[in-house]
Amino acid sequence: MTGVQTCALPISRGNYDKASQVLYDFTGIVNVNLKIEEIRSTIDSEKRESLSDLRGSALGLKPIVWVGILLSVFQQFVGINVIFYYSTTLWRTVGFEESDALTITVITSVTNIAVTILAILLVDKVGRRPMLLAGSFFMTVSLGLMALAFSFAKVSGGEVTLEAPWAPIALVAANLFVVAFGATWGPLVWVLLGEMFPNRIRAGALAVAAAAQWVANFFISTTFPSFSSISLTFAYGFYAFFALLSLLFVFFRVPETKGKELEEMEDLTV
Repeated sequence: MTGVQTCALPISRGNYDKASQVLYDFTGIVNVNLKIEEIRSTIDSEKRESLSDLRGSALGLKPIVWVGILLSVFQQFVGINVIFYYSTTLWRTVGFEESDALTITVITSVTNIAVTILAILLVDKVGRRPMLLAGSFFMTVSLGLMALAFSFAKVSGGEVTLEAPWAPIALVAANLFVVAFGATWGPLVWVLLGEMFPNRIRAGALAVAAAAQWVANFFISTTFPSFSSISLTFAYGFYAFFALLSLLFVFFRVPETKGKELEEMEDLTV
């Protein structure tokens, strides 16, 4: 978060002296009055915001709003919640007993939290785009390996099982996916959504992007049983395909927001 974003709250409350000090401390700007007036004008416009402000030339919405929506959708369409919601079934498939599968599920969840903390520590040093690109790459590889592994699965009495060497490959790939997601797309999408919208459309754009995320979450979570009934290769291949699309999307459409001011976002390009 930049100094300009940090001082927005004091300005909205009319505390201009504190805002001036924050601006100077964070940015070294000498002529703080001009910058404060610029921020105040965007805050005033934000107070009068409506959903009609999101309208634009790209299929009825501003391009930056579509970037936020698609980031939210891709975050869910890589299938992270399938790994968590159906993890016990996955671990039993690769040969673990149910009690062991539950233990591994807990370990996976703790791992996700640990790498999320790592992402928080790295995001301002590395940048948003490089981390998202790396995450998409490793998610594509890991999900692709899972799809390949399950193409060798055996089905007996409705139970799907994997044998060596594909069982350990699927196990490692699933955990690699959790690490890749937790260290990049999990937390960073929310970072970007908080940074990429200019003040005058920020609240509405965030609401639309969050709504898109919940719709995508519902779709992925409820369709997995149908996908898996076709085959687990199809299911994980579907998620791998969207992980690859997410890489291309970030590369061509998602701007770097590190060190940028909210007022710059509407005209920001890759």
